[in-house]
Amino acid sequence: MGRLATAYGQALALHRQALRRWTAARRTLAAAGPVAPGSPELVARLARLGAALAAPAPGTARPATTPVPVRVGEATTFDGGFPVLVPLAGGRHLAIDTDARDPRVGELLRAVVTQLLAAAPAGTVRVAGIDPAAFGAAFLPLRPLLDAGVLAPAATTAAEIAALLDEADRHARAAQHAARDDQDLLLLVAASAPPPRELARLAALTHAGPAAAVCVLLAGHPAAGPGDAPPPLGATTQLRLGERYALVGDPPGQPFSPDGSGLAAPVVLDGDPSHATVTGLAEQLAAATRRAAAVTFADLLPARRWAESSGAGLRTVLGRAVRQHQLGASDAAPRPEAVGRELVTVAFDDATPHWLVGGRTGAGKTVLLLDVLYGLATRYPPAELQLLLLDFKEGVSFTEFVPTERDPSWLPHARAVGIESDREYGVAVLRELRAELTRRADLLKKHGVTALRDLPASARPPRIVTVVDEFQVLLAGHDALARQAVDLLEEVARKGRSYGLHLVLASQSTSGIEALYGRAEAIFGQFPLRVALPGGGGVLDPLNDAAKAIGVGTAVVNTAGGAAGANIEVRFPDAHAAAAELAALRHELFQARPAGSPPPTVFRGYETPRLAGDPTWAALRPVAEPPLALVGRTVDVAGSPAGFRLDATPGRHLAVVGTATVGADVLRSAALSLARQHPPGSVRFLLAPLAPGTTGLADDLAMSLAAAGHPVRRLDTAQLRAHLAELAAPAEAARPAATPRTYLVVFGMDAAAGALAAADPATFRSGHDDLRDLLRQGPAYGVHLLGWWRGLRRLGEDLGGSQHRDDVSCLVALNVPGADLGLHLGAHDLSYTPRGGRALLVDRHDQRTALIVPFVGDGDDR
Repeated sequence: MGRLATAYGQALALHRQALRRWTAARRTLAAAGPVAPGSPELVARLARLGAALAAPAPGTARPATTPVPVRVGEATTFDGGFPVLVPLAGGRHLAIDTDARDPRVGELLRAVVTQLLAAAPAGTVRVAGIDPAAFGAAFLPLRPLLDAGVLAPAATTAAEIAALLDEADRHARAAQHAARDDQDLLLLVAASAPPPRELARLAALTHAGPAAAVCVLLAGHPAAGPGDAPPPLGATTQLRLGERYALVGDPPGQPFSPDGSGLAAPVVLDGDPSHATVTGLAEQLAAATRRAAAVTFADLLPARRWAESSGAGLRTVLGRAVRQHQLGASDAAPRPEAVGRELVTVAFDDATPHWLVGGRTGAGKTVLLLDVLYGLATRYPPAELQLLLLDFKEGVSFTEFVPTERDPSWLPHARAVGIESDREYGVAVLRELRAELTRRADLLKKHGVTALRDLPASARPPRIVTVVDEFQVLLAGHDALARQAVDLLEEVARKGRSYGLHLVLASQSTSGIEALYGRAEAIFGQFPLRVALPGGGGVLDPLNDAAKAIGVGTAVVNTAGGAAGANIEVRFPDAHAAAAELAALRHELFQARPAGSPPPTVFRGYETPRLAGDPTWAALRPVAEPPLALVGRTVDVAGSPAGFRLDATPGRHLAVVGTATVGADVLRSAALSLARQHPPGSVRFLLAPLAPGTTGLADDLAMSLAAAGHPVRRLDTAQLRAHLAELAAPAEAARPAATPRTYLVVFGMDAAAGALAAADPATFRSGHDDLRDLLRQGPAYGVHLLGWWRGLRRLGEDLGGSQHRDDVSCLVALNVPGADLGLHLGAHDLSYTPRGGRALLVDRHDQRTALIVPFVGDGDDR
């Protein structure tokens, strides 16, 4: 009698609790006004009501770890009936002895699923079905939930069921390892019992406890008929189906009937939820899931700016993990810790020192890179992080990080930025990184450590992240430049881990790069972190097709070199959509930059530099040292000035070679820069515009030089011949007294070939003789030739053959074939491909060869 009284008291308490909830629900719905049955508005109200009634009290657990009373039907008694509630979730399960081929079972399963989804906060319950007997027919009425991404397609084959259970095991282990009360609930619904081995695995999940965050609804257990005993279930309410009624058994360990056999009243099971109810619930859940899963740029940023240290590495948030709806898809299954809606953090550290990013055009590479760069720049101060950014495509990926006319601010961490970069600029950046490796190796030796992280904070240099977008352009072809790039890239990738130098290589494809043949594995093996965007599955293992079906705004992150089974699907925000937010953040970081921080050096591959805008030109003043003839900017990390020191060494003259008309601009820039370094009146300029179309430029140059206080004289061909004889006089006495320092500027030296070939009747000397004497002796007494030859052959003839090539040691080659130039210089390994807006600077005395961007002048360069 005592046990019966206790059971009766428990049942009465539960009945009163249910009655209070029912009364509260009716009041809530009545207060909201009338609504049509089955309408979307009713569904919305029921969803809100369910969430309110199911919501735990502050400080308590969520439905995944707390049992939820779910109605399965109505008990019938002599004096009426009452709803029957079964505890589910929180380690509680339900088993039915008949499978879903009985329509009542399918209706009950669908009703229970609908209730659990409506009662739990949106996005916290995932449903996966198993139905080997009817091939998923029991789940067809729930198709709207499948379209909403809440319900996974039913597993019907042994392989599909095994894969689903593998994922369920990973989910349970991850939930138990996390030991949190806010785990998402995995609802496994078996409309019919799977094969024995899979059934045993399903039964084992019922023993996993509340922390596993798994709830099993199992139909067809125990199966009727002879055979082996079914595996025992843990914490499972048994429901036995009769012809008209069902009997509900006690949960193990908590009997509520005198003999433990179950509820002492037959139960009429609930029927199918209406299609309108399921559809409305699906719409509500889909909308709520989209809102919950929406990733904003603010999600990537830390609460405090520049509060982290890069000693052990760099970390940033990439986005939110995407829940895998197709459970059991082995190739695309994420690691257990990625299942859910948590933020995904990626790192530059010893485990993942370098990244490889792949994706087709429009897949979001630029957006993802901006997310990463801003995430890093807000976490680490410039003293902890520096950025080298290269873009090889025709785009503006990194323009916002550099000062412009519209916005003079810049990202304080940016050290060098290349926009539409040349391959030579990319190689220059890699050379700079190799030099940095050497500097840091010396620093580590000095302190007796082997890695950057072991240095004391006061001596530790910043980590450097180098991002190369469309890096395949850098390695294009199989020429000397590509081979040099591969050598440098391999060295930096191999050694950078210990020295705090990290690489991000992004491309549409990593295949077909000829320069990488035989070396791709050695290089890319140093890039364990792979990010595959749509169309970028090539950065993953060939057997890993996880990126095959992802959409724009989503990426597969793999930290195992692309190997299958180590994928996390991540949704990242569109940085372009937050342009105003990005601008405000960039200005905030700019205002907080350390005092005296220099702007980044910027290489704009499309830009035509002008002498008037060059900082080196602006800083030129009269000096005692040999003057610098500026001709352009060097394609290097520092954006160094390109020029020649014209000292008294024999051969210190400038020859510009090529038919491109920019040759005249190069001479103009050299002359103006030289004039700026001499006091007014201390030098004279002799200008000979012999090439067609150079008269106007020479006139403008003459006016600029005269305005600077320097004597200027215009020469025609005959006058040029006469001045060559005068300037080439072998003896001091033969020259006019007090001859000032002289710059002879000839636009089109090859046009004077006829006049130079003629010999003087009195002295039998030709103009070529005088020219060659001037070239050899002129610098010693302050005479320098700045000449433009439109052909390399004519230059060689004027010099008197290859044995006299050093008589003009300074050369700027324009559109001259590399093979011809190498033959003229005697450098058979010279690698140069002429193209518009570029030139090759050669200083034979300094053994210096560099690609430059020649100055083009049309402004006021006085």
